[in-house]
Amino acid sequence: MSDEVQTKPQINFDEFAKVDLRVARVVEAEPHPNADRLLKLKVDDGSGEPRQICAGVRAFYKPEDLVGRLIVIVANLAPRQIRGEESRGMLLAASNQPKGDEEERRVVLLTTMEEIEPGSIVS
Repeated sequence: MSDEVQTKPQINFDEFAKVDLRVARVVEAEPHPNADRLLKLKVDDGSGEPRQICAGVRAFYKPEDLVGRLIVIVANLAPRQIRGEESRGMLLAASNQPKGDEEERRVVLLTTMEEIEPGSIVS
């Protein structure tokens, strides 16, 4: 890990409170058809409608290893098109290095220590 920790600008609590963090269960996972570094995930976020998220974790996780796992997502991130696929949220992961050197970089998905219902609020 780098000796220097990179930080982002400080925000106030009201700004942070706008972020809707939720638990979601991965129900499907497959390689993104148009991007080598992305996986296309379908998640159950407790809403009753499947949510698609595109995530840059393909170098670190096999799709079949994610199915059934509970992850933490940003549920209120505006949808965007990523290489022709809509992504409606973002999964949270920790990394020991900034993006760039994928060989030495380790990425770990944030998950729950115990089973909890999809849609549960993370605070």
